[in-house]
Amino acid sequence: METETKAAEAKPEQAVNGWARLVVGKHPKKTLSRIAVTVITSAVVFGFLARPIQVVGISMFPTYKQGQYNFINRVSYWLAEPKRFDVVAVDVRSLGMHAVLLKRIIGMPGEKVVITDGIVMINGQPLDEPYVRARFPWQEEFDLGPDEYLVIGDNRAMVQGNHTHGMVPRKFIMGKVLY
Repeated sequence: METETKAAEAKPEQAVNGWARLVVGKHPKKTLSRIAVTVITSAVVFGFLARPIQVVGISMFPTYKQGQYNFINRVSYWLAEPKRFDVVAVDVRSLGMHAVLLKRIIGMPGEKVVITDGIVMINGQPLDEPYVRARFPWQEEFDLGPDEYLVIGDNRAMVQGNHTHGMVPRKFIMGKVLY
């Protein structure tokens, strides 16, 4: 009878050990250290180096579509400056908006940008923009300072007043879109 009691008591303990072995394997210390390394690596990569972003709105259509996910390379401009036509994430939270905008760099520091009938002119020369499918007749002029970039979405078929765009200081450009 004593042997039956011991066998009955061992079964729940074996069940717990079975689940523990299933979750952490034969080497719990190695498994837990792998989990810790994975969590820390993911936090660094996706929280700082390659930040995920979801496209909300149609200002970058057709290049980027509503609901699409992309990653922002936060280290892309540590050693290099942004270039014309780069698609970047712009942090506008400090400007009172609660968003990160996805826009294309059109104007570079120190340039004069004039948009006439939807055509972008840089220092008097028309800008070739093959990614723009349709143009609304926007009229606007920008004199960029030494640390300012002009960012605009690819969807120029929108009414100018419905499209968030403009001059952005370099410090607000978070990084370049990876895809």
